[in-house]
Amino acid sequence: MGWSYRKSIKLGPFRLNLSRHGVGQSFGNRRFHVSRGPDGRMYVTLYLPGGLHVSKAVGKRSRRYRH
Repeated sequence: MGWSYRKSIKLGPFRLNLSRHGVGQSFGNRRFHVSRGPDGRMYVTLYLPGGLHVSKAVGKRSRRYRH
């Protein structure tokens, strides 16, 4: 059985996301945000009316993190 941990700290439009895999960062508002995960991969997400969202990974994954 796996375990997980996640804590999010909001600093204005910035957010630090702490998890068991490391620290991630995100920036944005309710409709659009850019985030970088602990593995170094960057995501751009657009939230649409009606609860829909589109997310796209941008860039390459860092080699310092493996599952």
